[in-house]
Amino acid sequence: MYVVTGAGPVGWTIAEQLAERGEQVRVLTRSASGPDHPLVEKLRVDVSDPAKLAQAFAGATAVFHCIHGSAYRAKAWAAELPGAEQVVMDAAAAAGAVVVFPESLYSYSEPDKTITESSPREAAGGKRGIRSALLKAREAHPANTVSVVSGDFFGPRVRLAHAGERMVPLVLKGKTVQVLGSADQPHAFTYVPDLAAAMIAAAEKPELWNSALHAPTGPALTMREIAGNFARSAGVPEPKLSVIPGWLLRTLGLFSTDMRELAEMLYQFERPFVMDSTASQAKLGLAPTPLPEAMAATVAWWREQEAVTAGTR
Repeated sequence: MYVVTGAGPVGWTIAEQLAERGEQVRVLTRSASGPDHPLVEKLRVDVSDPAKLAQAFAGATAVFHCIHGSAYRAKAWAAELPGAEQVVMDAAAAAGAVVVFPESLYSYSEPDKTITESSPREAAGGKRGIRSALLKAREAHPANTVSVVSGDFFGPRVRLAHAGERMVPLVLKGKTVQVLGSADQPHAFTYVPDLAAAMIAAAEKPELWNSALHAPTGPALTMREIAGNFARSAGVPEPKLSVIPGWLLRTLGLFSTDMRELAEMLYQFERPFVMDSTASQAKLGLAPTPLPEAMAATVAWWREQEAVTAGTR
């Protein structure tokens, strides 16, 4: 039996993939949400409650911890994430289950170089420093853990992302897409079903536990290229892009916390931000989904959402 905490795009996709291959899955959220499938048990559980977690983790072989901060702010992350991960790892260790985490590229301290599994993860300050500290806490904990690193998300159910609701629905409607920093710097994008598949594979390979892996990720794409690929997949005209320059975002950050939190990550968009997953792909026996296939599935999901929205009006 497998446990998934959270039902965002990553947790939901993991639960679906496991159930579709015949596995029993328990999804823990505060709202009892998750995929509708006879093999998916959806429970209303606050993962900060050790007693409830101990009960929910009973019999689990792996826990996929897919919960993130309530806001995209360093303060929220610092207040919420370390404690939540500690409780989850404590309960998993008691249950004898490995914990698999989705992880970002934020902790890497030499992002101007192509990022590999062996690149240093010593970033300090703000959200980047919090991710570095979380990785170190996982290494120090007696629970078995695996951190599977991805680039920016795209794919079905991915909304709050640069290649999510800020891009795909606008491309489908022929509207201008706003991007940060630059439209023409290569940037790592990971298809969420590939991240989910990598996390599941990592859970089932004890020789890979207590390490950091990279999810299968295709060649880096510029913002212009990924938006153009969505347009071609959808059969709509090439989108227009509008760039929000870094200087403007930094200036706005003097007056707005949200803008300041975004400005902290501008290095990912003003310069090449490229990851290599070759080594992990060999260990996991996986490869990225071909880009046309990933684009088609993403566009189809967004069109389904548009149809649902239109039907409720």
